[in-house]
Amino acid sequence: MKQYEKTALRESGKNTYNRVSPKKTDTLVFALGGLGEVGKNMYCIEHEDEILIIDAGVRFPEESLLGVDYVIPDYNYLVRNRYKRKVLLITHGHEDHIGGIPFLLKTVDIEAIYAPRFAVALINRKLEERRMLKRCKIIEINEDSVVNTKHFRCGFFNTTHSIPDSLGIIVNTPNGRIVTTGDFKFDLTPVGTNSDYQKMAYLGATGVSLLMSDSTNSGIEDFSISEKKVSEAIYEIFKKTQGRLIVATFASNVHRVEQILSCAVACGRKVCIFGRSMENVVTIARKLGWIKVPDSYFLTPEELNHTPEDKICIICTGSQGEPLAALSRIAQGTHRYIKLMPNDTIVFSSNPIPGNGSSVNHVINKLFRAGANVLTNSIFNNLHTTGHASQEEQKLMLQLIKPKYFMPVHGEYKMLRQHKQTAIQTGIPEDKIFTCANGDVLILRNEEVFETSYRIPADDIYVDGNDISGLSTAVLKDRKILADNGMCSVIVCIDSRTNSILCRPVIVSRGFVFIKDSQSLLKEAEVVVYNALKEKMQSKITFNDIKNTIRGSLEPFLYNKTHRNPIVIPVILNSKEAMAQMQQARAAKATHATHKKEA
Repeated sequence: MKQYEKTALRESGKNTYNRVSPKKTDTLVFALGGLGEVGKNMYCIEHEDEILIIDAGVRFPEESLLGVDYVIPDYNYLVRNRYKRKVLLITHGHEDHIGGIPFLLKTVDIEAIYAPRFAVALINRKLEERRMLKRCKIIEINEDSVVNTKHFRCGFFNTTHSIPDSLGIIVNTPNGRIVTTGDFKFDLTPVGTNSDYQKMAYLGATGVSLLMSDSTNSGIEDFSISEKKVSEAIYEIFKKTQGRLIVATFASNVHRVEQILSCAVACGRKVCIFGRSMENVVTIARKLGWIKVPDSYFLTPEELNHTPEDKICIICTGSQGEPLAALSRIAQGTHRYIKLMPNDTIVFSSNPIPGNGSSVNHVINKLFRAGANVLTNSIFNNLHTTGHASQEEQKLMLQLIKPKYFMPVHGEYKMLRQHKQTAIQTGIPEDKIFTCANGDVLILRNEEVFETSYRIPADDIYVDGNDISGLSTAVLKDRKILADNGMCSVIVCIDSRTNSILCRPVIVSRGFVFIKDSQSLLKEAEVVVYNALKEKMQSKITFNDIKNTIRGSLEPFLYNKTHRNPIVIPVILNSKEAMAQMQQARAAKATHATHKKEA
């Protein structure tokens, strides 16, 4: 068990003696992702023969996960319970809430996906790219929708977030009412839809057994800045800037992109979009009416060189310093259409995600070196605001919903603990707050919530390409060994007819030792392998035996000499005569099999 999970079990409330065992009539609540991390959100509510899944997200890998594209939850529990009916509800269209859907549908039979309008468009495009549109029916919902299953009755309420059509979910179960907020903030002057304060207050008045609430900004005090303030700051920059404007922001922050486009139109600038994810989001937002900018204000990349500099606004991806994103290529001077000029102004309408600070600074330095003027979010210019609730907004949610029990979700362990302290300040008793880890199970029984020692496997699965089998974990280990210790390739020439080794092996090393200074070590290693093979090949052996003998003799020798464990790759070269003899034998065998079949 991970250290965080052990700590969470200790901190989640009462000691293990007070935990109860699940009964058949209980409702189980657990997370397969989203606890102890930011991303990979996936929460499950199970009752008898039904499992209600809320969100199916991915987490983007840290730098230490070499070559990994995504991190997804372990779906094995859902696979093992294949006989249980499964329905997926989506709160909104961000990747950490919908990015795992294609991987989930590959392994688990989902009866239907219920999602708000904007999320439906994003999911359809995602599944269409993978030719999976017919894998599951997708049903559009809004704040007035009701989803009824055998054991659950689900309703929805509007929340404010950085993407349109963001919903909180109400789940009425046989054992009580559960409310999950999804990602939210309270913005009293929102750009998009306002939060449904009345419905939240009604829920609080009629009773909520368990609240599951967003913890991402638990460490930030006061209220977050309104999106309107950011819009005003961006508009001021647009008015003052003389040359080209290049604005980098999150593609998923649709309201921000819409505000930037509106400012460009108001200041007489035409817009060019760069970045595949940005192009997809703008296309969908225009189709659904969230962005109402006429076609005449959009430029193609080819038109940039024929448009006055003070009439251009470029919106691009790369606000987090991603090496292949449009802004990084602009900074490096490798972008196909954009070459930086001293009069350019680059605006970062975002804050670096924790862990991305060095990448962002690297890009900013390159932009400055090219002579551009770079503006980032600071106390002097409000170029960004969060889409997640700060402490005072979390308190307001707790006061509106008035839950009997509380479970902080969507955040690293520090954030969950901070949210717990915020809940205690609002009057929720400490023993009714559960700081859980992925896989921990809560029991809802007659509107009471209990802990249980029963756990569900909830490991990380690394996706390398489209592989979701978990086998990529072994590949990652090899990459880590290669990065730390390098590799040694052992080339051996044999004659399989006489079962003999023809000459001393040759060892080629990369990333293990400096070859010029280690010739004697490699020569000695070649002798060690040669002697081991000579002894082994006194009796008849297979190619696998040869490989195992190479590894078994070389690995301990290298470790004793260098205290390092490089990957050892045996390469066996068979003599031409032996290879020809083997091919003749195979051909004769195939001919014999054909004649036998015809007879």
